[in-house]
This record gives sequence, C-alpha cells and structure tokens, in this order.
Amino acid sequence: MNPLIIAPSILSADFSRLAEDCRSVEEAGADWLHVDVMDGHFVPNLTIGPVVIQSLRKATAGFLDCHLMVSDPLEYGQRFARAGADLVSFHLEAAMDPGAVIDALRTENVQVGLVINPGRSPEELFPYLDRIDLVLVMSVWAGFGGQSFLTHSPARVEILAQEIARRGLSTRLEVDGGITATTARQVRDAGADTLVAGTSVFGAPDRARAIADLRA
Repeated sequence: MNPLIIAPSILSADFSRLAEDCRSVEEAGADWLHVDVMDGHFVPNLTIGPVVIQSLRKATAGFLDCHLMVSDPLEYGQRFARAGADLVSFHLEAAMDPGAVIDALRTENVQVGLVINPGRSPEELFPYLDRIDLVLVMSVWAGFGGQSFLTHSPARVEILAQEIARRGLSTRLEVDGGITATTARQVRDAGADTLVAGTSVFGAPDRARAIADLRA
C-alpha cells in the first residue's frame, strides 16, 4: 500500500495571507497542498485560476494537487500544468473522451487523476485505473467546502481499493469531503491512502495536532 498522504485544501485557507497559511500547514506536517479549482459552470462556485498557482509555486516547493471542477478539463488542465501544478485531476463526466484528456495531459509532464462525484459508480473508473496516477473519490458533492461526509463513501472507496490491489497497481486513492479524524479512519480502513482535509486542518487551533490526528 502507498504511504499515507495528508493534503490540506487551500479552499479553507485565508486568501489574504495564502502563502503564509500554506507554509504553516506544511510546517505542521502536510505532505501536499490540495487546490480546488471551480469554473462557475461545471459547479456553481468560482475559485482560482492558474495565476494563483504561479504565485503559490514561488512560495512553496511542495506538491500541488489540483482538483479541476471545470467543464473543459483539457484546456484548464494544460494551463494549470504549465503554471506549476504537480498533479491535475478532472471529473469523469467533464470529458467526452477521458482517455484523450489523460493522454494530452501526460505531454505536459504532470501527474493525472480522475474524480467521481457521489452519484457516479466507482466501476466507471475501472477502464482508466492503469492510465492514471490517482483516483479521487468525492465524499461530498463537488462545489463547496464545509459539507458533511456522506456515509456510503467508505464502501465506494473499498470497491476501488480492491480493484487497484487486484491489478497490482500503485494508483493512489484519494478522498475529499468532510474528512476529520473519525472519517479519516473510516476511509483509510476502506483503502484510501490520500486524504484531503480543509476546515479540519486550516480551521484548527493546532494544525500540527490536527494533521497528526488524521494520521493516527
């Protein structure tokens, strides 16, 4: 199994002091920084563009995990890759031909992931598991932070974890949405190895303790 990765979501950071906030969680033990990108079309919310990644890249050498909630994952994926993203994940339903998007993003020297919302079947990702670096299972509906964890999420994670293990793949299995020390344990027991946490890390009075609790 892959080593555990904790990836705090900068959606919960203070954007008036973003570089400082990101350094704070890195110093507290975060492995990656998770970047939620929303275009106001694929999801109703609107967040950041590639220029923020360019600026953030100057402030950190850390791993930037960009989750694209956008209607044009190829165009935006290329932009974010060129801006300094290390991994670009896009939603399965956002691309008419997910395989073509995966292939095109590979030429940008970036890792590639696929994402499913709670309403999609995990089995829909099976054809792509050996072509991607990461699967992201949303344990809330994509589009807004601070939502409650959906209780059927561990079962969905387990389906993917079993298939990844059956094929002997190293594909990472990430979970995003409502992750706390309690829900982290549930999805880790189901096979997740990468945890996205926003409010529970950035909103914690002791960020190092919050990250340690997710690992425990």
